[in-house]
Amino acid sequence: MEVFTRWHSWDTVRAEIAASGAPIDVDALGTAVAAAQRWHGDQKRPTGAPYVEHLLEALEVLVRGAGVTTPAVLTAAILHDVVEDTPATLPDVEAEFGPEVTELVDWVTKPPTAGAGRQAKRAAKAAYLRRLGDAPPEAIQVKLADRVSNVQTLDKMPPDFQRRYYAETLTYIVPLTEPHPWFKSWYASWRTEYTHLL
Repeated sequence: MEVFTRWHSWDTVRAEIAASGAPIDVDALGTAVAAAQRWHGDQKRPTGAPYVEHLLEALEVLVRGAGVTTPAVLTAAILHDVVEDTPATLPDVEAEFGPEVTELVDWVTKPPTAGAGRQAKRAAKAAYLRRLGDAPPEAIQVKLADRVSNVQTLDKMPPDFQRRYYAETLTYIVPLTEPHPWFKSWYASWRTEYTHLL
């Protein structure tokens, strides 16, 4: 199972994209990274690492793994959590990055939970994950890359979380890989790697 944890700084991203010769506008991506850093501020991942590392990992999955070069998809991958996790709004995203990127970010943004408590939270998340089945392929690519970043080092999380997240990924995310051959193959090897969590 390939792990995507090399792109943890913008300098690394820029250098590797340039060296690869991929037809990607690194200046435009740099603008998105700067916006994500501004909006996410000093947020951290559950591991304590800067949050932007997760966003760059999702980008790395798309570029180095799946070979995606579509500008809107790559930009949305960097911005995919700004509406969900920061004060930024969809109109803020649209003002800076246009309607196409905003639509993709909207698809992968969990709506606010209606009720209080763990049960309501889980029900809202399940509804959101089911809705992704209706998303356009580009939004699904963003979601699949986001989840690769989150599950590729699942063994670093608490055991209860590992089992729950593994089951959730098999139920809702793996079916989304069907029309995306690279992701289908990656998740198949990931599933085997973590099969002990069943």
